Amino acid sequence: MSQTSLEQARVAVVILNWNGANMLRQFLPSVLKETPEAEIIVADNASTDDSIALLEKEFPSVRRILLDRNYGFAEGYNQALRQVEAEYYLLLNNDVRVSPGWLRTMLAYLDSHPQEVACQPKLRCEWAPEMFEYAGASGGYIDRFGYPYCRGRLLGAVERDEGQYDDIVPVSWATGAALMIRRDVYWQVGGLDGRFFAHQEEIDLCWRIRSRGYGIVCIPQSVVYHLGGGTLSKESPRKTYLNFRNNLLLLYKNMPEETLHSVMRWRFWLDALASFHLLLKGQFQAFLAVWKGRRDFHRMKSDFRNDRESNLQATLSDVEPVLSSFSLLWQYYVLRHHAFNRLPKMK
Repeated sequence: MSQTSLEQARVAVVILNWNGANMLRQFLPSVLKETPEAEIIVADNASTDDSIALLEKEFPSVRRILLDRNYGFAEGYNQALRQVEAEYYLLLNNDVRVSPGWLRTMLAYLDSHPQEVACQPKLRCEWAPEMFEYAGASGGYIDRFGYPYCRGRLLGAVERDEGQYDDIVPVSWATGAALMIRRDVYWQVGGLDGRFFAHQEEIDLCWRIRSRGYGIVCIPQSVVYHLGGGTLSKESPRKTYLNFRNNLLLLYKNMPEETLHSVMRWRFWLDALASFHLLLKGQFQAFLAVWKGRRDFHRMKSDFRNDRESNLQATLSDVEPVLSSFSLLWQYYVLRHHAFNRLPKMK
């Protein structure tokens, strides 16, 4: 058996696709060229464009998993990964260009660090390669009120990559745009939560991983380039809705009892402030999306009660806190700290 065949049994790069024929045509060649160590799989969420015809004609070596409908990002991956046998999964967006050695670098690190169960590469912006990319930059964190941020990206401020975050560090969450994870742990903690549909489901997954005592790291020596916004643009009210709803859901699912109620009270007023800021900018649909997200969070909350109880029972008392001790909004808007290295040191 060849080395490639041996590695294919260990690593599966799974690209979830929905009406992304143009993305596949543009980005899949780099994945095939630079990833000889892995089996490359495209899982299709019942696309109505020519994605399948494209794969059959131009990429016949790529394994295809055809789903019967659009399950969204989270459940789409669950449906596909149940059909994949590998030691490691690597979830990769269809709008990511990879660089030489990107997978080999992460694989070598996880192989030699058994306490770490998941990782991400450094994400740079495809259309501005000198900049970090919004979706994951050089590793993700969560502030005390549940707002996600990254090494290299705070809220809307994205930094230039000058090697300032090239050390391998523990992170609170790894981006779903390029997430490598041990297969057994993925299913042990329950996989992605399909009820999220899309957005922040990887943060929820990583919170469950971290609370059970496992480690997650960013490995900046592995570099990929992410286009971003391939399915929903940043200005999409649907994206605003999912981000606000899902952020509250992940807090309810995972936050300790002693802090949840206080944080939720703060979040009402902070979300209200955010919504009126959108209204002042003339984004009426986004304004409504914030409140629809909050409404649906309260409608859905009872469906997550058992998950919350299970997560809190599984949380180890001696693990490092998942949340940062400070408020990102205070740091960003009041203290004007727009770069990660200006934030208080992680405790």
